[in-house]
Amino acid sequence: MTDFSITAVGISGSYPGPASSASCYVVSAHDGERTTNIVLDLGSGALGPLQTVLNHTQIDAVFLSHLHPDHCLDVTGLYVLRTYDPKFFFEESPLPQLPVYGPAGSEARLQSAHHTPAGLAAGAGKGADDSTLDSAFEFKDLTPGSRHTVGPLTVVSHLVDHPVETYALRIEHANGTVLTYSGDSDACDGLVDAARDADLFVCEAAFEEGRDNVRGIHLTGKRAGEVARTAGVKRLMLTHIPPWTSEDKVRTEATESFGHTPELASPLTTYTVP
Repeated sequence: MTDFSITAVGISGSYPGPASSASCYVVSAHDGERTTNIVLDLGSGALGPLQTVLNHTQIDAVFLSHLHPDHCLDVTGLYVLRTYDPKFFFEESPLPQLPVYGPAGSEARLQSAHHTPAGLAAGAGKGADDSTLDSAFEFKDLTPGSRHTVGPLTVVSHLVDHPVETYALRIEHANGTVLTYSGDSDACDGLVDAARDADLFVCEAAFEEGRDNVRGIHLTGKRAGEVARTAGVKRLMLTHIPPWTSEDKVRTEATESFGHTPELASPLTTYTVP
C-alpha cells in the first residue's frame, strides 16, 4: 500500500463544472497499521464522487481552506449522511463526532446553510436537532500557524491572500514528506512559506494572464509557477481551473515560470507523494 497519497475528487474552480465537482481532495497515509484519511475541502457537488473514493466512516478529519461554497458547502450533505443513515440513526450508539477544521465561523456558516427550526428535525428526539451540526461534527478553528496532528500527518495552516480568511494547508508526513494544498490565493509570502520545499504542491490556477487583472483573489498559471519556483517545490500540480479558463494556457504559463511542466489534476485520480 502507498504510504502517502492524494486523490483529487473535485477539481473545478469556483463552481461545479460539467466534468468535475468543485474542490475536494482526500489525503491518505498508511502507518503500517491503519490508513488515515483527511478530506481537504468539500465543495459544491463533491460529496457524490467522494463516496466512490471512500466510505464516510473512513474519514478521520475534514479541513476547510475557507468558507466559499465551492470549498465547503457539501459539509451540509455530509451532516445528513452521518446523522440520518439508517445503519446508524436507529442504533443506540451514533457515529462519533467528526473533527472539522476551518476558519473561525465555520460552524455558524454551515449551520445557517443547513437549518431547521429547533425541535422540528427528524432526529430531534435522538440528539440530532438540525438547528446545530454538533451531533455530527466537532468544529475546530484554524489560525495562522496552527498545527493539527491526525495519525501520521500534521496539518499546518498558513494565512494566504484571498478576499475571505483562507488558509493554505501544509501536510507533513511523519516520514518527512510534504504535500501542500494552496486553497484559493494570489501570490503572497504565506503561500510561499506553505509550499517551501514541498514534494508535491497542489496549486490553484483559476486566472489567465492578460484576461484576469484583478489581484488578491486567484493565481494565474504564471504566478503559480513563480510561487512554486520561489518555494523550491519538487512537483507542481495545477487545479481549481474553472471551465471558462484554458487548461492549456495556464499550464503553458506555469511551465515558463516554474521551469518544468506541471501536472494537471484530474478528477477521481490518485497521486502518490512524492
